[in-house]
Amino acid sequence: MTAPLLITFDVDCSADHAFNVWTSKIGTWWPRDHTVSGDPDDIVLESGLGGRIYERTPAGERHEWGEVTTWEPPRRLSYLWHIGRDRRTATEVEITFVDDGAARTRIEISHSGWDKVGEQAEARRDQNRLGWDALVPHFVAAVEKEG
Repeated sequence: MTAPLLITFDVDCSADHAFNVWTSKIGTWWPRDHTVSGDPDDIVLESGLGGRIYERTPAGERHEWGEVTTWEPPRRLSYLWHIGRDRRTATEVEITFVDDGAARTRIEISHSGWDKVGEQAEARRDQNRLGWDALVPHFVAAVEKEG
């Protein structure tokens, strides 16, 4: 069994603000080079259980990335994740927003389900580690800018 990726970092804002930036403002901070098309018009994370995560291209195409499986604002969000891949091999992302007091929030991310991709599990996990390492600074900058 391939172990989940565990990522933890702090941001200087309330859990409510961090949750809002991650979800309803995802299109403002998600890096364009971490998309299917490379230059989407918009990136959307629909609120609520069953909400879709996708990008929309200038030509109007829609590339599905995932589906919300837990929606508990502002404390917890989880989703199936299959950006650019078959939904049957979706991994699971769970994000917890822990209010640390004094306008500080700890973000805890668990990205699991690697064994669904078979022999590629370790390689996909390692690839996604690099993706998260590149993504987190964009989110942190957006939280501070929107703050």
